[in-house]
Amino acid sequence: MLLRSVAVAASVTAVLATAPAAAAATTRASVEYWGPGNCPQGMLCIWPNTDHPPQGPTATPSLMTDSDWSGSVTAFNYYNYTSRNVDITWSYFYDGRTFTGTDCARPGESFYYVPLSVTRVKWRTGAC
Repeated sequence: MLLRSVAVAASVTAVLATAPAAAAATTRASVEYWGPGNCPQGMLCIWPNTDHPPQGPTATPSLMTDSDWSGSVTAFNYYNYTSRNVDITWSYFYDGRTFTGTDCARPGESFYYVPLSVTRVKWRTGAC
């Protein structure tokens, strides 16, 4: 049971940690996994579900912000439609344990693909 928990946590961490790093080596256009959808320019948008046709999510975001934020929203994917880097702090509950982390999202990036709770958004003045 513990081994399964560790394996899932490692998988989630690997997906969250390596996708942005791998994308950083490519051009901005190829960083996008899908378009911004209904996220307005200048905002970070977080959606609670998998509704993402090629142009991007069309469902109502669980969070849209252009400033520091804390609380708790369900997150399945996000899109950083700004010109700034942002730290997104998350938690993931699995098999009786809570895993946490913080990812830096660069402009034009979109990712996650597991149900998380986002608990904090903090804008950066520098690079990721």
